[in-house]
Amino acid sequence: MKKIIFNNLLKEILIFFLISSFALTLIIWVIQAVNYLDIVTEDGHSFKVYFFFTILSLPKIFSQSLPFVFFLSVFYIISDFEDKNQLLIYWSHGISKLQVVNKIIQLSLIFLLVQIILSSIIVPYAQDKSRSFIRNSNLDFFPNLIKPKKFIDTVKNLTIFIETKNNDGSYNNILLKDSSNGTSNQIIVAKKGSIILNDNKKFLLLENGKIIRTNRNKSSTSFNFKTTQLDLQKYSSKTTKVPKVQEIPTLHLIKCANFLINNINVNTAIVIENLKCSPTFLKNIYQELFKRIYMPIYIVLCSLIASLIILRSKNTHGYLFFKIQIFLIGIFFIIISDILLNFTGNKNIYNVLFLIIPIFSFFIIYQILIFKLRVKKYK
Repeated sequence: MKKIIFNNLLKEILIFFLISSFALTLIIWVIQAVNYLDIVTEDGHSFKVYFFFTILSLPKIFSQSLPFVFFLSVFYIISDFEDKNQLLIYWSHGISKLQVVNKIIQLSLIFLLVQIILSSIIVPYAQDKSRSFIRNSNLDFFPNLIKPKKFIDTVKNLTIFIETKNNDGSYNNILLKDSSNGTSNQIIVAKKGSIILNDNKKFLLLENGKIIRTNRNKSSTSFNFKTTQLDLQKYSSKTTKVPKVQEIPTLHLIKCANFLINNINVNTAIVIENLKCSPTFLKNIYQELFKRIYMPIYIVLCSLIASLIILRSKNTHGYLFFKIQIFLIGIFFIIISDILLNFTGNKNIYNVLFLIIPIFSFFIIYQILIFKLRVKKYK
């Protein structure tokens, strides 16, 4: 019977968590998806790239919201059980409040494991995969980038200016500055131009113009042309294509951290896959590893805090104020975990504080809980 009662509590928490996390993740995803529209409108990538880029952000959103949603789930379900007198069923069947708390802590350990898998494996992979769509994308929406009477420098190494755009898609009075060649720049002026497709490649066809090339030694050459083609495939968006630390696999970060710690007195660097492992990068590695592997421990701490609601009955004086206090304490620890994370990597003392605060807090709160329950028992 006790097992059935416990299963009901855990099932209610899980159902509320799934519904809440789905709703919150969806809301955040929609907001971010709107903000990501600039990779199409400003960077010239296709809607296919945009779709996969936004979809692959879902694991990150879910992972970031998981600690708060789980805390909220435990807090709400226990409060709801108390308000509906359902907790009386537990006490009448000889189940102690400490047993309920321990069951919730056991459930939080499962979520702790899920969060570690998400943050250390799934999220970095999804982030790297989404960035790969940007890295491998050509400028599918290049024509949309060109706007009349505006200097467009979204494309790397290329600045474009057109005076007018015709209904057939052609352009009048075009000015281009091409700096894709490392040894020289060229300025192209043309009276007319249009984008054509040849062998599935896009070219800018220019007519009746002049090319001026300037070398590093300031010498220049110029010549006129009737028609010339500019291969647009060699240009790319200015979107960042170098992998960020959030996109690096956890194993590579651990290898880099191990190398830097063992060579802390040597100013040297190595390359591990796409990661340039240098001493200046150690702080970022510390923060990312703490975030992925250790920060999920706050899930257990917050579940314990949410469970403290069972210390008081809804009929006791100040119950509402007590609930507000518990909720604010849980939110405080969620916020403080992010604040402390920003200080890690600077000094060892900050790293130690980040490691011991959740464990020390859990131990103190758990002992207070046991003490309170014993006092009530002997009253």
